[in-house]
Amino acid sequence: MKTSRRQGIVIAAGLLVLLLIPLLSSSFYITVLNNIGMYALATLGVVLLTGVAGMTSFGQAAFVGLGAYTTAALIGPSVFNLGAMTGVPWIALGLGLLITLAFAFVLGLLTLKLSGHYLPLGTIAWGMSLYSLFGTLESLGSHTGIADLPPLKIAGVVFGDGPRMYYLIWGSVLLAALLIHNLLESRMGRAIRALRGGQEMATSMGVDVFRAKMVVFLIAAGLAGISGWLYAYTQRFVSPAPFNVQSGIDYLFMALLGGVTSLWGALIGASIVVLLREWLQDLLPLLLGRAGNFESIVFGLLIVLVMQRWPGGVFGAVSALLARRFQLTPRSQARLPLQGAQRAGTAGLQALPQRARPSPGERVLDVRGVTKRFGGLVANNAVSLQVEAGEIMAVIGPNGAGKSTLFNLISGVMAPDEGDVIFRGHRVNGQSPRLLAAAGLSRTFQHVKLLPEMTVLENAALGAHLRGRKGVFASALRLDGEDEGRLLNEARTQLERVGLGEFLDRPAGSLALGQQRILEIARALCADPCLLLLDEPAAGLRLKEKEALAELIRKLRTEGVAVLLVEHDMDFVMGLVDRIVVMEFGQKIAEGLPDAIQRDPAVLKAYLGGVDE
Repeated sequence: MKTSRRQGIVIAAGLLVLLLIPLLSSSFYITVLNNIGMYALATLGVVLLTGVAGMTSFGQAAFVGLGAYTTAALIGPSVFNLGAMTGVPWIALGLGLLITLAFAFVLGLLTLKLSGHYLPLGTIAWGMSLYSLFGTLESLGSHTGIADLPPLKIAGVVFGDGPRMYYLIWGSVLLAALLIHNLLESRMGRAIRALRGGQEMATSMGVDVFRAKMVVFLIAAGLAGISGWLYAYTQRFVSPAPFNVQSGIDYLFMALLGGVTSLWGALIGASIVVLLREWLQDLLPLLLGRAGNFESIVFGLLIVLVMQRWPGGVFGAVSALLARRFQLTPRSQARLPLQGAQRAGTAGLQALPQRARPSPGERVLDVRGVTKRFGGLVANNAVSLQVEAGEIMAVIGPNGAGKSTLFNLISGVMAPDEGDVIFRGHRVNGQSPRLLAAAGLSRTFQHVKLLPEMTVLENAALGAHLRGRKGVFASALRLDGEDEGRLLNEARTQLERVGLGEFLDRPAGSLALGQQRILEIARALCADPCLLLLDEPAAGLRLKEKEALAELIRKLRTEGVAVLLVEHDMDFVMGLVDRIVVMEFGQKIAEGLPDAIQRDPAVLKAYLGGVDE
């Protein structure tokens, strides 16, 4: 409570300062602050796109240009003779956003499927193209630009570029930051945060990764479009120069300098860059005795210094300093574990509906002669197995046996070259893991795939993604209280079920490896599966934890959940499973009851001749 009170005091003080600044500042600094606000608005999109979702973009300035040029074309009397729209700025804003989002949607379709360094290179390419378009079209004034734009007028009140415009700009910034904050603390926000380093896991939990990328991309473009609308009315002149690739780099620089993973980083980075540029442009020519873009050298050195000393940017460095100085709780631990439930009120919240369980004896999984080749290597060779409802089956074998490949074929990560995977009566060869998750297949991973900076509760809730219904707008406007509360209650229930109930608000990365594996199981259970794939679930667990895990799996069996697991702890396997499949060099060499498998000569030979894992 003390931390929340401190945060409330800081926020209230900041808002008071913003309100009083126009009364205490000269017109010059009000103009500077207006520029900071417009930069901050677009940089919020960069933080969301790059820092949160992990997609590097150099094209934000081009979207600002689209918003600015559309506004200028609509209100400038000498461009398309549409000057009559001067009195209806909301039409210019709406059309500017519409055109910006349409461009962003098309560009997103073309570039968001790129990965690695190809994505930022793609954003540079279309950023250059839009800049060239602005400078080439004579109807847009070519490189001369569009001048003599009328000031913003709303309900007869002229805003100009002074205090009134200041309040409009900073009101837009604060509103955008609030809506993004709300979004990130929601079901859709967890999916967006999972894009940065957890896309394979998120897909297996039912997240439509490409849709989440497109949502982030459109939000970032929309913020840039609003910034461009404000720019056109504030500067009353639009030319291509402020919207080139260098400007796109500047937006990314602001985000990195301020703190690319924090919304506050956008405000801090924009403030530092704009103010420092103003001072350096006056100071450096006096010191060096000649004019030039020497501030670019200073900025380059500054970003290198910040990235070396403070990878989290200025905001991250200051936050860490204050946390040490005043013994504040880090944000990731200060979050209330039932935030969404508290919005709606925990009383009266209904549990999430459960899917119909398979009938006893129903064949849930039928793998028929699947083969997978990687060049000349045959990872799986005509492997077959069947798992029934309420059955626990183990797949064992030495290193290189093909167990992980088999799991990937079953879960849709890969498609078999030959054979079929039948899940609940339907052939699902190569079907998206997201669709399989919706059908009732959930899994854990050989190498733990968690989002370490998110809380234990949030990581688990990601598994229930498909069981929620509220989308982007409901989340941003905080209309998702009941839906979010039910998802988080389900996550808490499953975490308490696996013994992690006391760690709800801890960062997942702070857990021991064994606890992280248990967290993965809780996340998989949040999906309400009828088939659970467990990849080495006992690895890293202590004896008591293994016993508790075995008891949990047995309970799942009584509930009709089928469990298929890969495991190397033979004591754990032999005392738990109903049947065992043994693999060696991509082939199934034995299948049967645990006692029979322990006596099988082929199995003994494989293990005695194999390599211990």
